[in-house]
Amino acid sequence: MLAGLGARPAAAQKYRTAAGLRLGSPYGITVQQAVASRLTLEGIAGLAAREVSGTVLAEYHFGILGRSLNYYLGAGGHLGNNKDTGRYGGFDGIVGIEYKVAFLPVVLSYDFKPSVEINSSDWARFPTAFSVRYVFVKQRNKTIGERTRGIFRGLRGE
Repeated sequence: MLAGLGARPAAAQKYRTAAGLRLGSPYGITVQQAVASRLTLEGIAGLAAREVSGTVLAEYHFGILGRSLNYYLGAGGHLGNNKDTGRYGGFDGIVGIEYKVAFLPVVLSYDFKPSVEINSSDWARFPTAFSVRYVFVKQRNKTIGERTRGIFRGLRGE
């Protein structure tokens, strides 16, 4: 029973929009936008030695002991430019853990984001990063009336 609690899907993250700093390789700016109850889109503008890149990821979140702590899996792609070798692109995966700090509009996360590179001197990269994001738009909580209507719809088979 306890194992089932740890792996249940999150009803929703505690935010809709959050943005902040990504501290890793490359470092940069990260923006997350919730698009469904368990799905976010993340954009990363990265800066490394002699290169810049942009990444877009779709991430699916799973709750661990509630909505404040969750892990996520996702995939996406990136484009970039290296001053020495020119333009490049690739495909990314991501797995991470995220915590919405109680009583503060702050989200902390740590992730592993491997990528396969196209038209780059590297064939693959395996970076990790720590991110600190500020919550700009909170998740709207359902009112008691909305929750009650949902329960009765379920009982009626809707």
